[in-house]
Amino acid sequence: MMPLEKFEILLKRTMGLDIQSIGRPMLERALQERCGSCGIDELDAYWLLLQVSEREQLQLIESVIVPETWFFRNREAFIEMTHLLPQRPLSGGQPLRILSLPCSTGEEPYSIAMALLDAGLSPRHFRIDAIDISQRSLDIARQAVYGKNSFRGDFLTFRYKYFALNEQGYALSETVRQQVYFMQSNLFAADLLAGQVPYDIIFCRNLLIYFDRAIQHQAVTILLQRLAPEGLLFVGPAESALMTQHALTQVKAPMSFAFRQGAPAQELAKPAAPPATAVFTRQPPMSLLRPRSRPAAERIIQEKQEKIKASADTAPALLPQTTLATAQLLADQGKLSEAANLCEQLIQRHGASAALYYLMGVVHDAADRKQAATDCYRKVLYLEPAHAEAMTHLAALLQVQGDFAGARLLQQRVRRSTES
Repeated sequence: MMPLEKFEILLKRTMGLDIQSIGRPMLERALQERCGSCGIDELDAYWLLLQVSEREQLQLIESVIVPETWFFRNREAFIEMTHLLPQRPLSGGQPLRILSLPCSTGEEPYSIAMALLDAGLSPRHFRIDAIDISQRSLDIARQAVYGKNSFRGDFLTFRYKYFALNEQGYALSETVRQQVYFMQSNLFAADLLAGQVPYDIIFCRNLLIYFDRAIQHQAVTILLQRLAPEGLLFVGPAESALMTQHALTQVKAPMSFAFRQGAPAQELAKPAAPPATAVFTRQPPMSLLRPRSRPAAERIIQEKQEKIKASADTAPALLPQTTLATAQLLADQGKLSEAANLCEQLIQRHGASAALYYLMGVVHDAADRKQAATDCYRKVLYLEPAHAEAMTHLAALLQVQGDFAGARLLQQRVRRSTES
């Protein structure tokens, strides 16, 4: 076994990490850092230490984790949560139960609390449990004092309402802090939330992307076991296509990436009539149709698509993982322009790539550049027609733009691709 492989296996066993999601260079840097901190010169000696020290295992995990979050990240999810609160009386009985996992340094669960308070819920009517594997992140979350990096975008009125500026930073109000209960664990812990009743709402965003396909499905199964019937699950943009392979119904709210516990009803397979205000919608893209005849204009479009795909076939099948990981990391850090520019440079250097166009689409989505995102997702589907994630995102964008017919076609394609 090669020197790094045993560390990769350890991290996969303890936290489900697929090393390809972060790249081996990051693991190498983490091992170098931990060996230096422990005064160890050789990896074999450090490996022996890991076998006898659970604390050092956690320290290694801390070193490979890159906590990158901010308040109201993907704001649409929090807005939709308040619109979809469980339809049950909140004046008595059990409070609304919400889980944030992983909670990182606390921005997500505190954002949930602020959104619910702004929606008019009394503090006694909801409780938020927040779980993370990193003790370092939990310590920051419990302190609840944040720097400017935790506040991004133009919607910052909540900062003036719920934070007080002091010499350490922006200190969160006690009203919000007391709604969140932090604990250290991870999704695959045998005793995770043992004895707890199911949650009405679970936020598990941008975690599944670090797992391979088998562990992703295992993780979703664990989440659904802890989600109440009719409960809501919020995931990250790149994780929504995976949800269609489980007993979940997607909530029709663009950019919220929300799903409800329970398989879609049969009638959902039949396209519903568009609302009266959307009768005159644009036709679905020609690349998504299979007409009986092919007029000259359509043949020209088809020939262009075939040229694009042919150029993709001559490009390297896979780009170096570190380049993709670098672009993904920039996007996660909120450096959207830099991430998009890097993707463009990589495409120019290596040729057309479905993976890079997809990442560019997600970046443009996050920056609210809808037309640019639409163009990128279309290019993904030219290169990789069965790309379920691109179809899911493009369907959401078409729905926002009023192209209900095109959105329905894509949703049907996603269902067929996941069933095959």
